[in-house]
Amino acid sequence: MTIHYLVHLANYSDGVLYLMVIILTIALGVIIDRSWYLRRTLLQGNGLVESLGAHRETTRAQLTGLQATAPDLPEAVLLEVAARHMGLTNSEQLANRLDEATLRLAPTLDKRLWILDTIVTLAPLLGLFGTIVGMFHAFSVLSAPGHAPTAVTGGIADALVATASGLFVAMTGLLAFNALNNKVRGILHQLDIVKTMLLNRLDGAPVLPLSGGADAGAPGRMVSAPRSVKSS
Repeated sequence: MTIHYLVHLANYSDGVLYLMVIILTIALGVIIDRSWYLRRTLLQGNGLVESLGAHRETTRAQLTGLQATAPDLPEAVLLEVAARHMGLTNSEQLANRLDEATLRLAPTLDKRLWILDTIVTLAPLLGLFGTIVGMFHAFSVLSAPGHAPTAVTGGIADALVATASGLFVAMTGLLAFNALNNKVRGILHQLDIVKTMLLNRLDGAPVLPLSGGADAGAPGRMVSAPRSVKSS
């Protein structure tokens, strides 16, 4: 397949294949950009969760220190909120502020993924449009005197390239879109974990090792100290 033949195919679809190349380039740019950002965020977030989980109780200085280690992570916003309201609000109020911060962060995680979603829908339709245009060119040969049947069948084959290109772009975008959405869900899960950890360590009920009973010496067993319940 030569460059001359590719140009012929693009011209046969009245430029639709040129648009398909532009769409594919945009899709690949979004895929590379979001994949790099979300993967880095997910890996660094796992490290921050492990660091926070190593503390039984957390002070403002510790929260500030953890925030300084990864200032560009979404979790750093939750650490900053917790440190700023530490000792000034109760658990329920702090939970509401952490929820608000998470809701504000959510749009930044799936930024530009709408482009992939649009391309997945647009590419097959655009490819079908290019095929229809190519069909017009193919059957226009029938109006010429002394036409050859092979000219019609060859034109139909060339026209179908636009549909195949559209399906290829759509499948590439769909696979990437689902994979990136899965990473976004993973980061949101990390934010929920950090929120729960902060509440457990800042509300006066730090995580404590089990004492007494048969499981007292079991390593790694941790429970939260019971919270006081207001009688109704």
